[in-house]
Amino acid sequence: MSKILNDLVNLWVPRRCFGCNAHLYRGERYLCAFCRHEMPLTEYNFGKENDIDRKLYGRCRFEKAVSLLYFERTGLAQTLIHALKYRRIEPIGKFLGTWMGASLVQDPELPKIDWVIPVPLHPVKQRKRGYNQCALFGKTLAGILQANWGENYLLRKGTGRSQTKENRGLRARNAQAAFQGENLDQLGNKSVLLVDDVITTGATLEACCLALSETSGKPPRIYIATMAAVL
Repeated sequence: MSKILNDLVNLWVPRRCFGCNAHLYRGERYLCAFCRHEMPLTEYNFGKENDIDRKLYGRCRFEKAVSLLYFERTGLAQTLIHALKYRRIEPIGKFLGTWMGASLVQDPELPKIDWVIPVPLHPVKQRKRGYNQCALFGKTLAGILQANWGENYLLRKGTGRSQTKENRGLRARNAQAAFQGENLDQLGNKSVLLVDDVITTGATLEACCLALSETSGKPPRIYIATMAAVL
């Protein structure tokens, strides 16, 4: 019955591909099969060094980092993530989390993850948007990896203004003061997957890793997964 109702809804309000605007058929979500095949996958894994690792080396304590997609200006990844962030299409987070989770569970180099923790939004920005764009992505990964979901270990301070037009040095200084950890002793010696939407300069993830490592006991082992990366 649900499939029949879904087909009737698509007949009157047809779903369209974010990439080419083609009609989406049963089983397709947000992207048609052709556009999904054209998405710029990084194919990074937790076994081999990649450009994100090199971007963060020497800046913070972390084990390994991966991204699902390359973020290209005016590209398909940008279209999809901008729809998630600015058009309030929150389920795209689950779509990308399911996609990435399917590869992570097959990665023999990724250890058992105890906690999945999102990069937090500033409360003002989250109230305005209505949700953290990383949340559903991270919750989906937590479910697939059979890990705990922890959104209360990192807090965001500061003004909450966008840093997309600021240079790397200014981003880094702002980010250092923007995050603080809470109840970090509960994460001691645990494996943590820190998730974010897009890594650009790495300043935000650097600051989050530093905040998560400020514990009186043994710090968590931090792994990083993002939807996309600007390289």
